[in-house]
Amino acid sequence: MASQSPFFGKRDRDSDSLTSRPAPLVGSGTNLSGSPVGSSPSSVPASVANTAANAAKESGAKLTVGPNIKLKGVEITDCDTLVVEGLVEATMDSRVMQIAETGAFKGSAGIDIAEIRGIFDGSLTVREKLVIHATGKVSGKIRYGKLVIEEGGQLSGEVSVGTSSADKSASKPAAPLQAAA
Repeated sequence: MASQSPFFGKRDRDSDSLTSRPAPLVGSGTNLSGSPVGSSPSSVPASVANTAANAAKESGAKLTVGPNIKLKGVEITDCDTLVVEGLVEATMDSRVMQIAETGAFKGSAGIDIAEIRGIFDGSLTVREKLVIHATGKVSGKIRYGKLVIEEGGQLSGEVSVGTSSADKSASKPAAPLQAAA
């Protein structure tokens, strides 16, 4: 008769109960810059600092590329929020992008809200708001709806306001009127 391994035996439910583990503190932790959640840098209005955080809370699919991780040669789809703490070389379309101080993104991105504390290099279209923090460096072909740059933040390359074809048609000069003879 084979004996049953203790590994597959019954577990003592009292010692391994989910309720015996301490619950995490709600609202505790830090944001990408290492600041405690709930506090914002004094140089940035609270509404700006919390824009991406609020959008991230509402979203569903979230991809985090951790520190020392390199993600190259991909197309990222169906991602609501991308958090970059390592290196990403990709093409993507998303709602929110957050690049940490240690993070870098190279490639092409279409984003609703971008919060940059690290490095972005490539083609970036931000449909709503681009926030570049003091440690952020953004270069390449950049289009944005609204722009906030914290003191120390860098923006270089081909930069233009407006992200849709409606913006292009609105900025075209009107055809000259001809007098009737």
